Amino acid sequence: MSYDPRAVARERRTGLDRHTNRRTAADRPLVGLTAGGTTGNERLTTAAGVVLLVLLAVIGVTILRLRSLLWVHLFVGMLLIGPIALKLASTGYRFVRYYTANPRYRSKGPPPAPLRMIAPIVVISTVAVLVSGVLLLLIGPSSRDPLLLIHKLSFFVWVAFTSLHVLGHLPEVASAVGLGGETASRVDVLAALGASDGGDLSAWAAPGAAVAGRVGRGLSLAGALASGTVLAIVLIPQFEPWLHASKSFHHH
Repeated sequence: MSYDPRAVARERRTGLDRHTNRRTAADRPLVGLTAGGTTGNERLTTAAGVVLLVLLAVIGVTILRLRSLLWVHLFVGMLLIGPIALKLASTGYRFVRYYTANPRYRSKGPPPAPLRMIAPIVVISTVAVLVSGVLLLLIGPSSRDPLLLIHKLSFFVWVAFTSLHVLGHLPEVASAVGLGGETASRVDVLAALGASDGGDLSAWAAPGAAVAGRVGRGLSLAGALASGTVLAIVLIPQFEPWLHASKSFHHH
């Protein structure tokens, strides 16, 4: 029987493909929950941001008619804590991974310089709004000064710089709401393959590769909303003093 180098090469490639497919199928449940790499982190951060935009729009409406919508303001304000915590966690994770020289996050690069400059203000004002809001709710309207002033000022700063932050991330927001495709970055594809030489990436640019980690991101977002909702429900008894006091003053 003659030796055919091309037939041997084809057989080796077929065996490698079968091994890769078996490994992919075995790893798929875990990948569905935890994978995604830098692209998945970006998608999670953006999705949390979109949810926050919707909730902040509700907050904005309540401010215009605070006396009649104070209970909505208080409930949504507490609900916000879950999604905000998720967004801070996802952005903080990217920050840590980048500055600890993780190759994938280093390859992706940092956010644009203007966004990095305003990021500390966004974080500080976010924490100030949430902490002052929770404290105001717990201590009641009779002891609202000077926390109320801090809450108002930090909210205005938060709105201003968060608006700039959102404008800087409009492409990601558009992709998250379905106006752009979710495609895994090249560095994430290479990491998933365990390759360093590039190779043929066409199969890994397919939709199956693009959705890696989508289940985990969905669970994270649902968990953040659920935890915020539970917190708001638990604190409903604290709303009554503020609802009663709203009859004697016009602004929260």
